Amino acid sequence: MPRILGVDIPGNKKLTYALRYMYGIGPTRADSIVAYAGLDPDMRAKDLSESDINKLMAVINEKQYRIEGDLRREIASDMKRLQAINCYRGLRHRRGLPVRGQRTQCNARTRKGKRKTVGIKRK
Repeated sequence: MPRILGVDIPGNKKLTYALRYMYGIGPTRADSIVAYAGLDPDMRAKDLSESDINKLMAVINEKQYRIEGDLRREIASDMKRLQAINCYRGLRHRRGLPVRGQRTQCNARTRKGKRKTVGIKRK
């Protein structure tokens, strides 16, 4: 398993798919990184040499992509800022409800969590 910028990527997968295991790198960004580094996208990650790994790290640093810890911190600080200024999106984040205008009457179970049944009390 090659290690790129502190992240172990699976060695048995093709390079463009293996790079996606890093937080902040998706399909498009992985393709552009591999193309910019001049590597074969069909190459397996376990076949990377030290110079190839250095090329990939140089491309990621040169393009100033925020990945892993930096990106997670930035997203967390953005959410905290929205909650601190009490804007609508911040309130939705705080309450654990959908933020981007989705309906909640019949859907949004992923965001709202498991159903909490409100029972009837009998005397």
